[in-house]
Amino acid sequence: MNFIANIWKNPKTSVTGLLLAAVTIAGALSQQGITLGTAGTGTVVTLISGLATALLGLLAKDPGEQSNSTGSTAKLGVWALISLLLPLPFMSGCSARNVAQDIVNWTPTLESAVATVDTAAALLAPADAPIFAAATIGFDAACNVLVAQAKAYLANPNATVLAQLQAAVVVFQQQVNASLLEAAKIINPNSQALNAINAVGTAVTAILALVQTVSSKAQVAQMAAQSTIKLAAVRSSLDENKAAAMIASHYGEPVELARAQVEQAELNAAQAGF
Repeated sequence: MNFIANIWKNPKTSVTGLLLAAVTIAGALSQQGITLGTAGTGTVVTLISGLATALLGLLAKDPGEQSNSTGSTAKLGVWALISLLLPLPFMSGCSARNVAQDIVNWTPTLESAVATVDTAAALLAPADAPIFAAATIGFDAACNVLVAQAKAYLANPNATVLAQLQAAVVVFQQQVNASLLEAAKIINPNSQALNAINAVGTAVTAILALVQTVSSKAQVAQMAAQSTIKLAAVRSSLDENKAAAMIASHYGEPVELARAQVEQAELNAAQAGF
């Protein structure tokens, strides 16, 4: 009966484990096409996953805990992360301006990741540098456009600016996917090239997920139709552990929570057609 005593002594850990299990099982059921019926415009499985993740967010910080250097971002990280990674039916009423602010909050991380990519070529072997440079040649321009559109949407979150933001994030997402395929040709298996591209990809994916939360089903379908290089094609090049660490650092949340949400985000993106 020790397990009962452990539950009693560590209720927060026990509940967190159960919620993580609920998220994982819901993701597996969704992948198998099992919905357990509908809930509004979504499914029961999706609703369960969303509620479990929301509760995980609430457990991530105890009341009265000191916030870290991220300040207000850490305090709001729970709800921001939920809106970031779970574009669920009941999130459709989320304030467009709040989402726009979260998108803009990601742009310094994106710009930093792109700057790392720009310097990574110098550290590569002579045979690898040209491949990497060619694979990432459009990152600076795409980053500038996406950052500008994110700020424009924050200033004026209307349908016209949203359409421009949707186009910008899909273009960058496709460039990242293409660069991952090209970087696979790099000779040195210990190269930091994939790590640099993955960092950019994590930020772009975060912004893409946020954009989805303020987009209609038709708009998401149109965005997905423009994504010719699908997630499945680059999955082997993705580093989910590094992505989870990056998400956790950005929001000041536990890595375990971020990892579960990264998996959910990838599942949502694949189901949307990305």
